[in-house]
Formats: sequence, C-alpha cells, structure tokens
Amino acid sequence: MVSTTLGGDSKPVYLGAPTTATTHGAALFNMWYNDTPTYNQTTTIPLTLTETGVGTGVFQYTNANYFPIDNTLLGNQGRVHNYGFTTEIHALFTYRTGQSFAFSNADDDVWLFINNQRVIDLGGVHAAQSATVNLDTLAATLGLSDGQTYNLDIFQAERHTTQSNFSFSTTIASLVSNPAFSSAPEPGTLALLSLGLIAVPLGRRRPWGEAGR
Repeated sequence: MVSTTLGGDSKPVYLGAPTTATTHGAALFNMWYNDTPTYNQTTTIPLTLTETGVGTGVFQYTNANYFPIDNTLLGNQGRVHNYGFTTEIHALFTYRTGQSFAFSNADDDVWLFINNQRVIDLGGVHAAQSATVNLDTLAATLGLSDGQTYNLDIFQAERHTTQSNFSFSTTIASLVSNPAFSSAPEPGTLALLSLGLIAVPLGRRRPWGEAGR
C-alpha cells in the first residue's frame, strides 16, 4: 500500500495503482496523515512506554482498547467509540547493537520506518497482527552506525468498527519525541529516557466510504 521510503514530508507515499483492495486512491489516502479543512482535525497526546520489569531493558506500550480521541474533535458519529482515526509518531533514537522493535496485536494498518525506510508493513484492514524487526540485521541496509541518531516513525490507522488494538515494545531505551514534529512541551532528557515519553499527533478522521468500513 505504501512505498518502502517516506516522502519528503516524512509521510507514507501511497502506491495503489490506482487503488488497493482496502483503499480508494491517493487523494483519500493522502488525507490520512495530512490536515484537510472540514475533513479532519488533529490533536497531540503523550504515550508513555513502561519497562516490562526492573532491569529488563524492554519498554512497551500496550492498549487492547485503543480509542484515544473518543468524544473529542469531530466526535464519535453516533457510535460508542471514535473508530475513524490515524496515529502518527515521529521519534529519534540512538542506534546501539542489540536493539529490536516489535508490534503485537496491531490493527488495522501499522507501518514502521527507521531512517526513513520501511521495516515493518502491516498495512490493510485485518485482525490484530504482530511483527518484529532486529535492527542489527538491517543496519547495513538502513545505513545505521553505532552511536548515531536516527528517525523512527510509526503510522497507524483504525478503520473498522469492531475493536482497536495498538501495542508495541522495544529495547531502544533512547527513544524520544522528534522536536521537529512535536508541538507538545517535552520534559527533561532524563525523564524522557526513564519514561519513554513520546508526543503523538492523532488525526480524526478518515473517510467512512473507504473499503473495510
């Protein structure tokens, strides 16, 4: 559904020709992560990653009832939850050997880009799915060097009216919000490192006419 590299605006690039099984073309897809007057609205919230256990070095965010903008922005459209939204995370991290990133119970669309290159592709309308990437195995392909800082970008879309799961874990302890995209004030570096605080822009909404609704 999307290109293997991010566009110049750090957004996914649609690859449908001209559509896919669950989308209706580039014009509608491009609204998923871009504000369009009268069509969608955006807000920013923090997500806190917590260590799975003292000293494990594995940090996670897990939510099997992921409805972060219920009863806000353009509302729920008469439903119990606001089911039509996207999540966009722009972060920075310092690459060290041994790092990994994993999605578990992710639905619907979820993409992970590291250094502007797609490394996990869970696009499409589907039940919860999982995927893991070991950064060491892709370091040469991604152009990663130990001790250097790189972009890590996550794009999620919820477009079904049954459930919403969004869970991921990582051994990247240095993950922090990318200030180039975050409008939220950030706490000090130590707080970011210990809490894994990421400012997350949340968009509402996508067209209900998209396939899979």
